[in-house]
Amino acid sequence: MKTIYSIALFLSLLVAGCKSEPTLQRYFVENTENKDFIALDVSPSILNLDKAKLSVKQNEAFESFDKMNVLAFKLDETNKAQFEIESAKVNLILKDAKYQQLMKYGSGSIGASVSFVGTDEHIDEFVLFANNNDAGFAVIRVLGKDMNPNTVIALMSVLKDSNIDMAQLKPLQEMFKK
Repeated sequence: MKTIYSIALFLSLLVAGCKSEPTLQRYFVENTENKDFIALDVSPSILNLDKAKLSVKQNEAFESFDKMNVLAFKLDETNKAQFEIESAKVNLILKDAKYQQLMKYGSGSIGASVSFVGTDEHIDEFVLFANNNDAGFAVIRVLGKDMNPNTVIALMSVLKDSNIDMAQLKPLQEMFKK
């Protein structure tokens, strides 16, 4: 009898653990090799910072930043229908309650939103989704450790003072040149 209960418990945990809800991470993985997308993982080294020149708050912000994942869809005349499908998938994922929207912008064929995962004081991930009906879209995930709004503001000031290593972004630049 204990064996039956154990098996039933194991199977119910297995079924519950294998939810097929779409997630942004899964979306990135599924589309990394897709020819219509370009995927980049960007490390904090892209900022080329002299850490000695950073304030304490800026240094804390920089240390909380782990990496940035970029997934971009390049729209052309052959993939307009696919663009609509993929854009709708990202919008659906970002409607999940775990993604809390901070702001949204839209004007004509251009739109953007910024969302986060976590709590106000313990943010694990920021998500920027930018969409242009004439060019494509990009989803940018900024992953970190225990970020908060003050950390993000400090990180923005770090970005202004950084000397960004454009070599890490070369694949993205090449994609939008074509």
